[in-house]
Amino acid sequence: MSSNFFAMVNRMKLIDRWALMRNTSKENIAEHSHSVAVIAHALALIGNKKFGKKYDAERACLLALYHDTTEVITGDMPTPVKYYNDNIKNVYKDVEHRAGERLLAMLPEEFRADYAPLFEKQEEDEELWKLVKAADKISALIKCIEEMRMGNLEFNKALEAQERIIDNIPLDEVRYFKDNFLDAYYLTLDEHTK
Repeated sequence: MSSNFFAMVNRMKLIDRWALMRNTSKENIAEHSHSVAVIAHALALIGNKKFGKKYDAERACLLALYHDTTEVITGDMPTPVKYYNDNIKNVYKDVEHRAGERLLAMLPEEFRADYAPLFEKQEEDEELWKLVKAADKISALIKCIEEMRMGNLEFNKALEAQERIIDNIPLDEVRYFKDNFLDAYYLTLDEHTK
């Protein structure tokens, strides 16, 4: 029996983000998930090395890598729509849950328990999911920075909103990342290599 799970996961590259906005450079959910995984891993390491935490950095990376996988079924719902009100937010969470169940059902039975925590949040991963959510917001900010650097004023308000969101995330790891790594995203290639 053939399984469709990995072929569906591979379709993440077909789902574009920021669909309601003019983009100078398209971003799909596969690219975004990679960015979030890199940042979540960094946040976990920062927490461990700088703030005495005991995060499983590799687990944070894995959760981030799969955090938007259900969108191969649901598509990428723009944030202003997804969070417009509690009714829409709750319905969308149910849709995401059902999409996760559908993806898990595509796996052979013996692998489902291994992948289930990537789609159904487990209590033991609660702190890691906070890092993933923060990494998701940082990744969105980076996208806004990139678009603004290319002169795309369409992202002006989004950039301001994302900067406020990052400033209000109550995690030491996020503040450290912001203070030590975020400014580099505003630089040109030539400025990076000086």
